[in-house]
Parts: sequence; C-alpha cells; structure tokens
Amino acid sequence: MRRFPVAVGGALLVLTLSACGNEAGPTPPRQGGEPGPDALPTKLAALTVDQCYASPRTQLPKGCEKYVTEVGNVPGAARKRAGDRDPLLTAGADALDKAVGSFRSAGCTTVPAAGGPCTQALVDIAGALSDLKKQVDARPTSG
Repeated sequence: MRRFPVAVGGALLVLTLSACGNEAGPTPPRQGGEPGPDALPTKLAALTVDQCYASPRTQLPKGCEKYVTEVGNVPGAARKRAGDRDPLLTAGADALDKAVGSFRSAGCTTVPAAGGPCTQALVDIAGALSDLKKQVDARPTSG
C-alpha cells in the first residue's frame, strides 16, 4: 500500500516539471553568422594591435595561428564592402588572402621558431593588412 502514494507522487512531479518546460516562451533567434561589412573597421583596428601584426619578424609562427585565422576572415568582409564598385579594395583583399594562403600552405601553425618563409608570410600579412586598413579608413562606412 505504501508504493501507490509514492508512485502517484512521482507521476505528479514528472507531469508538473514537464509542464513547466513549455512555459519558458519562444527560443530567441541565434545571433551568429558573419559580421557585416561595417564591422570591418573595428575588426581591422583590433587586428592591428596584435603582436603578430606589430612585430611579425620576432613572433613564433605557431603562436600567431589564431591571429592568422582572424585575419583570414577579413578579405571576405572587404570584398563584400567593395562590391562591384571598388576594385582597389578588392585588390587589397586579394593581396591579404594571398599572404594568409602563404602562411597556411607553408604549415606555419607548427613552426616553433621565427625566420624563414613563415616569418616572411607574417610580414606579408602585416603589410597587406596595413594597406587594406588604410583603404577602408579612407572610405565612408556604408549604410
């Protein structure tokens, strides 16, 4: 006889808890995806204070993996900002893309010492990033 009240109580608890789960309301929309082209000046400002940008010749290439990954997202945003009306900005994005590609194709994410093609790739990335930042800063924001 003692089992019946415990079983009923357990069933009521399960029903009560499952009912509460439906009262939370709608799930908020996900805030993901790629930032718009107007986020580009902010992203460029942040990347140009990184040590991998500021002193690429003295950095350990494998320590710049995250930086290069972040820089790798910039050309797409620059091309989006340029659209069909700004071939110079598109060319700057292409140059940055090429420099990032050199870093990646040389396997620099595992290179523990400065020097060689990986350091040159970091120098090239810094130069292309600097040029692209100057171009973006010289243009008004869209919107």
